[in-house]
Formats: sequence, structure tokens, C-alpha cells
Amino acid sequence: MTPRKAILDTNIYVGWLNQGRFADLMVGRGLLRLLSSVVRMELAVGATTQRSRRALAQLVRGYDAGDRLANPSPEVFERSGWTLARLKARGLDIRRASLVHDVLIAQTARSIGATVYTADRDFEQIRSTDDFALMVV
Repeated sequence: MTPRKAILDTNIYVGWLNQGRFADLMVGRGLLRLLSSVVRMELAVGATTQRSRRALAQLVRGYDAGDRLANPSPEVFERSGWTLARLKARGLDIRRASLVHDVLIAQTARSIGATVYTADRDFEQIRSTDDFALMVV
């Protein structure tokens, strides 16, 4: 059986590292995990100690060695702009950085046929304007 492509949202990594939550998503079978460069950026924001920066570097090395880094293409940025325009028309504050990041994560996943795994309900609003595979845990 071919594993499903998965992009884990930042809150999945944080929940696992800080509280041991989401272990099945982090290390369980059946998923081909890809690291979104947007998630990587968000994790870097929270890596405020030398220890956490080393842990992040080790995590990135593992994804890089397996050619499993997912970077938004120019088309993903353009599509994200259209999604943000639709969300703005619905009255959402699209200046909120976390929403912009989530749209980029969602559109990156869509472009490579991956499912986004998250504990963040913002992704449901995004999916209401542009379909992508989503699993809210």
C-alpha cells in the first residue's frame, strides 16, 4: 500500500514536541510526511533556545535527506492570492499572518496531492473557498 502524502501543520509538531500529542501522525505508519517551508518558518519563530534551534535543524535535515521538503511554487502563491481575495470578500481579516501562512500551506498541499493535518479550524474556512484534502484532528 502506498503511503498518503501528508503535510503536518505547525500545531501538530508543537503539540508533539511540547506535550507528546499526535504521536500517531508524527511517527505512525501510512503517511509520507512532507515538511512545508511555511511550517518550517513558523517552527523557526518558536525556536528561541539553542536546544530548540538544534532540534529544528535536525528535523529539517531528515526531511531534506529524504527529498521531502514542500516549497510553494509561483503558481501556489498566485492561487493563494485568489483564495485570500475570496476570504477577504467574506469579511475575514486577511492581514493576519497566520491566515496567510495557512493558505500557503493549504495551496502547497493541494498542488502536490497531499492532505493537511491540523488542529486549526482556519483551514476549514480556507477549504470552503478552495478545495484541498484536510484532516482536522
